[in-house]
Amino acid sequence: MADVARAAGVSSATVSYVLSGKRSVAPATRAAVEAAVAELGFTVNSAARSLRTGRSSLVALIVPDIANPFFAQLAATLQEELRGLGMHVVVCNTGARRDEERALLAEAVQQRFAGVVITPFRLLARDMEPVMNSGIPVVVSADVSFGPVDLVTPEARAATRQALERVTAARRRRIAMIAGPRDATGGDPRLELLRTLARQFGTALPRELVVRGEHTREAGAAGFAELMGRRYRPDAVFCANDVIAVGAMDKARELGIDIPGDVALVGHDDAAFASLVRPQLTTIRYPAEQVGRAAAQLLKERLDGRSVHRTVQVRAEFVARASV
Repeated sequence: MADVARAAGVSSATVSYVLSGKRSVAPATRAAVEAAVAELGFTVNSAARSLRTGRSSLVALIVPDIANPFFAQLAATLQEELRGLGMHVVVCNTGARRDEERALLAEAVQQRFAGVVITPFRLLARDMEPVMNSGIPVVVSADVSFGPVDLVTPEARAATRQALERVTAARRRRIAMIAGPRDATGGDPRLELLRTLARQFGTALPRELVVRGEHTREAGAAGFAELMGRRYRPDAVFCANDVIAVGAMDKARELGIDIPGDVALVGHDDAAFASLVRPQLTTIRYPAEQVGRAAAQLLKERLDGRSVHRTVQVRAEFVARASV
């Protein structure tokens, strides 16, 4: 860094500001530093900086399924938002397994990561204690509170109400749901919200019309087949996410069931493929970009010394398409 400073005719501190992006630098000065960096082939020694500061430049994003486009978009947004701080996102896929979630949190502590953003799937609140006690900033993205920690969470009541209005306006009364597994973190708040609001519309979500499974396409297909095997078939099916809904569509075609003619179908998240499938999927949009920006902001505030935990609600939106 001293060599770069001499070549550019500036101080080492100015070189540090240019490389870290933590302070504004005049364009001409920045250009001189960048030219010196290129000429000398300088690269930051991340390991040395980590030893000096006690913290790396890496942020762990821990998610249950990176193949889900929602989490891919979340990762892209988080990386873009943190790039200005000289930080990089390491995406960690847990496969929705609690042991993997715990192992990755332990690894973040051992490697002295700068921060952690996690969407827990089967993790328990007590599993977070080691990373929280380490002083590493943690942001949780979840539908429910996760103890004394920064939280990004959806506000989906209005959007779910709109979805029910659309479904009931189409004269659908036998509402079902393909929900997540019973041991998921925080239970299944999307199911509970749907059940609560359905009563207000003069309908019910009976236990026999709720099936559970993983958040996968295969679980969606299996769950839809199970519902269609009931004595009293549903005429509307809500799904815990869009991946499940696509699996339900697969099975509907296989069974010769028309969507939306025979059964209305509603997803959740508005993944990139939701408008590409046929029929286009009606869904409750939980915008991954806004979640990523909110998580990045909370992380930045924590790194700047904020001590009080904050919760940011991201508003979900109803997206009407052709499956209802």
